[in-house]
Amino acid sequence: MTAPRISTVMWPIESWPEAGRMWRRAEELGFETAWVYDHVAWRGTTPWYDAYTTLAAAAAVTSRIRLGTLVTSPNFRHPVPAAHAIKTIDHISGGRLTVGIGAGGGTRRSDAGILGGPEWSPRERAARFEEWVRLLDLVLRGPETTFTGTYYSAREVLTEPGCVQLPRVPFAIAATGPRGMRLAARYGAMWVTTAGDAEDPRATVRDQLARLDEACAAEGRDPAGLRRLLATGFSREPWLRSPQAFADLAGAYAELGITDIAVHWPRPGTDWAADMKVFEAVAAYSG
Repeated sequence: MTAPRISTVMWPIESWPEAGRMWRRAEELGFETAWVYDHVAWRGTTPWYDAYTTLAAAAAVTSRIRLGTLVTSPNFRHPVPAAHAIKTIDHISGGRLTVGIGAGGGTRRSDAGILGGPEWSPRERAARFEEWVRLLDLVLRGPETTFTGTYYSAREVLTEPGCVQLPRVPFAIAATGPRGMRLAARYGAMWVTTAGDAEDPRATVRDQLARLDEACAAEGRDPAGLRRLLATGFSREPWLRSPQAFADLAGAYAELGITDIAVHWPRPGTDWAADMKVFEAVAAYSG
């Protein structure tokens, strides 16, 4: 069993340059990746700054840590301008970007429906997700893309110069349903889950991993080549209660097959409050 890689989730709520100091601190602590949520709004939190602009700035003030969205969704982004921003950040960072992608939530407090128009049914949301990922993959691979889909289209989109990372920036695909897991198996370098607020998070993740293996088999992919990220902080598990509590949980999830774990940067007065000394110890975790 290999110890999981440890990442952190940053909050896009601090103005620059304070935010820049936090991103540099994440690198100094040794986290493998620093992720940021990609929303226009999230659970009523304000201020809430743009993820892609933040990542471009973070790329310019760091040199080693990987950077990523957790996750971009079709709720308010079109694949073509998203690809343009992704390619640019990949160049600014020297090839340190991973793009997390999800189907998007259904509540307006976290940006669903903010562009107007009819509400998306679960079936339409899943179909948009699939088409969004497909078109983003095509545009980032380039060199020229024309595509006519049900929801998204592109006409003679040029991608030169392409991404620093070839054949394109890696995708981390968040999914728990069968269509999304097939997308992760087909396009992803990584699969993402939170386990949500399940009564038994480990049993939930165990079941999800089994279904992910089935999706890989259906796509003809070796499951061992797909990293599996657990974003913590949404269950009642005491991830940041103490370094030992973290080590116990990380070991248990690694046994299930989780390869990467993300912990949130501590936010006093919220569900993500934690002792900074514990957080720093977690960053140094090596199994």
